[in-house]
Amino acid sequence: MFGDQRFPLKSLDASVFLAIINMQTEIARCGMDLGEVLTLVCERVQEITSASAAIIEIADGTQMVYRAASGTATGLLGLRMAIEGSMSGLCVRTGKAMVCVDSETDDRVDRISCQVAGVRSMVVVPLVHNMHSVGALKIASGKPNFFTAKEVTILELVSGVIAAAMYYSTRYSSDELYHSATHDSLTNLPNRSFFYERLRFSIAQSFRHKTKFALLSLDMDGLKQINDGCGHRCGDAAIVEFANRLAGAIRETDFVGRLGGDEFSVILSGVENIESVKFKVASLNNVIERPFSFEGLDLLIRASTGIAIYPDDSTELIGLIEKSDEDMYKTKRNRKEQV
Repeated sequence: MFGDQRFPLKSLDASVFLAIINMQTEIARCGMDLGEVLTLVCERVQEITSASAAIIEIADGTQMVYRAASGTATGLLGLRMAIEGSMSGLCVRTGKAMVCVDSETDDRVDRISCQVAGVRSMVVVPLVHNMHSVGALKIASGKPNFFTAKEVTILELVSGVIAAAMYYSTRYSSDELYHSATHDSLTNLPNRSFFYERLRFSIAQSFRHKTKFALLSLDMDGLKQINDGCGHRCGDAAIVEFANRLAGAIRETDFVGRLGGDEFSVILSGVENIESVKFKVASLNNVIERPFSFEGLDLLIRASTGIAIYPDDSTELIGLIEKSDEDMYKTKRNRKEQV
């Protein structure tokens, strides 16, 4: 680690300690939602270190999975890579922090993946849960020799913050850790990282079998008004009810997730054409758009839905997401104009 020369804690700027303290305060507001905590940490670590990307990878069997990502790595959320042959995997196996000065000359990294991602230098530190390395926190830059021992020390401090969040979210079980990192704490639906992982799988599967699937983006209508007028307890109850109705209306071969706030997504497998998807969306709306009662208040739950079909609209993950989001916002605007 830079000739085993550690950066002394007392030499860190006061602003770094303040940023980490503020991060802990924000983490406390996240409650037991580990997925939200990991996303928050990535965003804050990237800011503190001036990295171009920050990633949290969790080990799953023989693979490392991108469970949170920020900056230039945001589009890689849910990506799986083999533990063997990657610096993150080596970090988990050895339990030691590692620095890559230049990916073009470092045999410990997956050089091809680094070239594709535009990464030249990185710092990786292990994430420890119940005395075992379960994942890695990584920052990356497109420039060689970008990081110093200072960034290693910062990441090691932050890794302790993540370890505490993991402990309080899962207590003891590794199975609980996996579930907390992949599921939304309020609705228990798959979270954004797990949904993106499944979306990548659907793309690969449909490519192999020459089949189609549809990606639906759903946005709850009126959640802000419910929160403002009836309080956040009522808003949370509406989100849970919406999630239950949505999950109960899809087939076992489909997949639903909560991406955050009032955003949900569904993967409909084995679709034929846009007409069949629109028919399914109408069926979902019939299930979702029913009165909802909470502590004597009668409320209406509705959703604006957007559609993207693989491979008709795009063959890429980001392209499908952008198309379904664009279609969803168009639906929402049309509804507002009608009102």
